[in-house]
Amino acid sequence: MSGTTSANAAKLTIGKAVNAGLRRAMEADPKVIIMGEDVGRLGGVFRVTDGLYKDFGADRVIDTPLAESGIVGTAIGLAMRGYRPVCEIQFDGFFFPAANQTFTQLAKMRARSGGRLRLPVVLRIPYGGGIGAVEHHSESPEAYFAHTPGLRVVTVANPVDSYWMIQQAIASDDPVVFFEPKRRYYEKAEVDTSAPLEAATPMGAARVARAGTDLTLLAYGPMVKTALQAAEADTDHSIEVVDLRSISPVDFATVCASVRRTGRLVVAHEAPLSSGLGAEIAARVTEDCFYALEAPVIRVGGFDTPYPPSRLEEHYLPDLDRVLDGVDRAFAY
Repeated sequence: MSGTTSANAAKLTIGKAVNAGLRRAMEADPKVIIMGEDVGRLGGVFRVTDGLYKDFGADRVIDTPLAESGIVGTAIGLAMRGYRPVCEIQFDGFFFPAANQTFTQLAKMRARSGGRLRLPVVLRIPYGGGIGAVEHHSESPEAYFAHTPGLRVVTVANPVDSYWMIQQAIASDDPVVFFEPKRRYYEKAEVDTSAPLEAATPMGAARVARAGTDLTLLAYGPMVKTALQAAEADTDHSIEVVDLRSISPVDFATVCASVRRTGRLVVAHEAPLSSGLGAEIAARVTEDCFYALEAPVIRVGGFDTPYPPSRLEEHYLPDLDRVLDGVDRAFAY
């Protein structure tokens, strides 16, 4: 959905688009509540929930203790009683105290109950680097979640998806991990806030962000902008950019259709390269598109080290040059 033709279109940042989507969901359903550290009076550390406490009150926008296990555990109980809690995990690296509640309970209870229980819980997690933060504030842990059956895992790359996908996540009866690229929070675009939710692109679908014929460059979240810059910079080739959007399940139909058109695939993500989502995509594409490939699938990712101090993060994060190097390697075959 382009969202650029309606009189209700407005230029929003990713952060403001998530805020607007939360507001619309809360207005539509009184069972939608927000929980997290400083999400109320402060409006969140990135101000994504700014103004919601004032308009919906302390019963629906709840400032919690600094206890992620308590946030997610409480959300599970609320979901079992008919609420739709949206939990903000303040930073990616703060999630892990809630790993037990998420991986052993939230992800499994619907299957364990034979479908009788619904777990409509959304975990909002700002993730990725590029903001000059200290340790535990710049990680990319999406592979942990993607490897856990029972969780839907999505990530946004632009304000339009941010507005619609947060509402789709809240409407889902399955738990959804909603990754927000923190270094892109202030990217702006026109968003049409007037259309019905049913008209939006499905939450699980990938999107061709730029058409091309010579190579598919697949990215998600914060790397989509870098991928588009790489496609623009390579004037010798026609590069198609695919925004994955859904990390689990992956829309392999769209990915493979693109690869069959172009014959080459480069996958880029911020997370460490080994055992990352790019490895799974490379394996599946090789299985399904073997005879269409003109070159091996190339992966571009972060290094297999703990996230470095902020003064070194520009060397750690895959940048335009590293993505273009991956493209050159694919064309070298």
